[in-house]
Amino acid sequence: MYSCFKLALLFLSLLIFSCNRQSDNQPDFSGWPNTGNTGNSHYSSLTQIDSSNVNQLKQAWLFHSDDLEPGQRSEIQCNPIFIDGVLYATSPRLKLLAIDGVTGKLKWSFDPITKGESVHANRGVMYWRNGDDQRILYTAGSRLYAIDALTGKPVLSFGKEGSIDLKSGLDADAGAKYVIATSPGVVFNNLVIIGSRVSEENGAAPGHIRAFNIITGNREWIFHTIPHPGEYGYETWPADAWKTVGGVNSWSGMTLDPETGIVYIPLGSPSFDFYGGNRKGQNLFGNSLLALDAATGKRVWHYQTVHHDIWDRDLPAPPALVTVERNGKTVKAVAQISKQGFVFVFDRATGETLFKINELPVPKSDLMGEDTWPTQPYPEKPAPFVRQHFSADEITNLHTHDQVFTKWKGLKSNNLFTPPSKEGTVILPGFDGGGEWGGAAYDPASSLLYINASEMPWILTMVEAQVKNKQITAGEQLYQVNCASCHGLDLSGEQHQFPSLIGIGSRMSLPAIRELMSKGKGRMPSYNHLPESDRYAIIGYITGAKDQGGIRQVSNQDGEDVLPYIHTGYHRFLDSMNYPAIKPPWGILTAIDLNTGEARWKVPLGEYKELTAMGIPITGTENYGGPLVTAGGLLFIAATKDEKFRAFDKYTGKLIWETDLPAGGYATPCTYMVNGKQYIVIATGGGKMGTKSSDTYIAFSLP
Repeated sequence: MYSCFKLALLFLSLLIFSCNRQSDNQPDFSGWPNTGNTGNSHYSSLTQIDSSNVNQLKQAWLFHSDDLEPGQRSEIQCNPIFIDGVLYATSPRLKLLAIDGVTGKLKWSFDPITKGESVHANRGVMYWRNGDDQRILYTAGSRLYAIDALTGKPVLSFGKEGSIDLKSGLDADAGAKYVIATSPGVVFNNLVIIGSRVSEENGAAPGHIRAFNIITGNREWIFHTIPHPGEYGYETWPADAWKTVGGVNSWSGMTLDPETGIVYIPLGSPSFDFYGGNRKGQNLFGNSLLALDAATGKRVWHYQTVHHDIWDRDLPAPPALVTVERNGKTVKAVAQISKQGFVFVFDRATGETLFKINELPVPKSDLMGEDTWPTQPYPEKPAPFVRQHFSADEITNLHTHDQVFTKWKGLKSNNLFTPPSKEGTVILPGFDGGGEWGGAAYDPASSLLYINASEMPWILTMVEAQVKNKQITAGEQLYQVNCASCHGLDLSGEQHQFPSLIGIGSRMSLPAIRELMSKGKGRMPSYNHLPESDRYAIIGYITGAKDQGGIRQVSNQDGEDVLPYIHTGYHRFLDSMNYPAIKPPWGILTAIDLNTGEARWKVPLGEYKELTAMGIPITGTENYGGPLVTAGGLLFIAATKDEKFRAFDKYTGKLIWETDLPAGGYATPCTYMVNGKQYIVIATGGGKMGTKSSDTYIAFSLP
């Protein structure tokens, strides 16, 4: 009798629960409310798809945005958000998309490009709601848009007809400079807090952090990442640096702790990336994890991960909110990955380091005028998740060991922080990490932090920007200062990274080149800050035209804003067959126990089938994008050059499932549930590392 009574109560409880969940025929949603999900953990509590059935996954739908540019290396890097049955994402040409999460059908789209904005990478969007007022906030070009989440129309009361200009309100003249945002900020109450991407060359805009009112678009507060007189950290720069130096920006996004109202902001290096003779000092808040009061913009704490950066060691991803067991107590912490392969773990409230960090001496620079900082921080734990030194015994033996060895002997490669040099310096991890913008995933059940990373060495070579008493055209001089760092002194570019400009005049019309220099596109910034005559002189130089702006007698004293060095470009260190010059693995996936700081497991990520066919163990590949971890025991990740999507056992690192994608999934997947069915979605935009481009999002579910 007692058992019957218990069964009746259970049935009644289930009936009431079902009615509450499905009243008025409302669907049952479990969402992904912001990029990276709650606390940038990349974690989902959904369990329908698990290690026992993941190999049954099938394509649920495939969405085409239909704005792929033929012949262009376009990409999609977006981690979509999912709200009330709708997936909000972006397309290769920065359309804002509202996609039905069950059918994959387009509900509406908003196209900012018709309004003249340039195309660049976009990694996510933001959502805000107040009653029936629902808005998507996202960036295209230099503008931040507020779009009605139900209709796809601009909210005209926000800023100027639905958008604001990110170049304004920087407390600096940035009107003609490059200021965009590739990653979303965070929403806190009625504020949207956002960073920016700026040029990495001399003369860049500052990367100050700002909060805007979501209702009006008005600026509510600003934090000067390059401190002004009287502000904390001002003494770590030359007196007038705040007027002339740029960068120190948050291009990779940020993480909000809604419980405390603290926003954690990873910052990049000052511009110019590879020479700091004009910015002597420690350079706060460059390369710092910055904790701000989200309501006021006041500093709570900070930690600088690289002092006086001259290696382009930006903090590349938003940190993850985590919990760590320490001396029998649970500590709420924040974990920040870095390009150099470290994980920094701090108490969220105080910034206290949870693993000891040592300041160790590093080599001095031999470049004229450069004063390197004498020490750099090295965490004792966790151990680096990638190699940080390219020694002779690490040289590849796959193809041309002797050729690589001869080249390696002529380079500097004795320390993680070996300074840039005229001889050439090996950068390992490379300019793209180590850790990159995909970020880490955190599993609260096991306290494991999952990081995908590349192990590709790069070569950084510095040259004198101007040779005293040498006569060159204005176009050549301007090209050296503004363009050669990406496209090379010889205009040859860098494989898969920056296109060659040799013969550009036969491939593009002069009006198209002028428009590109004016607006920028993709990784290329706008050069509108240069006078039109200077832009035309550069165009004359790269196209071989007669008019290159006349002859200039140049010396290192010409102009106070001209630095004495430039670099020859971004060059991967490859063997004769275009594989990395270092022994495999070249791409890895690592699980780190944050309670102990020890690595739980590490596996190669990605495959070159032609090498596997030769009997070579799986090498891994360079990878871009991040992982997703679920309570179902799985870690999902695409990211690799072989254009696959994979699921690993999150406890052991064993590969359980993989499938081919329409193009490379260089993004972070998300997951959600609608009416009892779980979906996994990944953007497959391709375009990186020389792979084909696409315009698709693909969803997987169980049959």
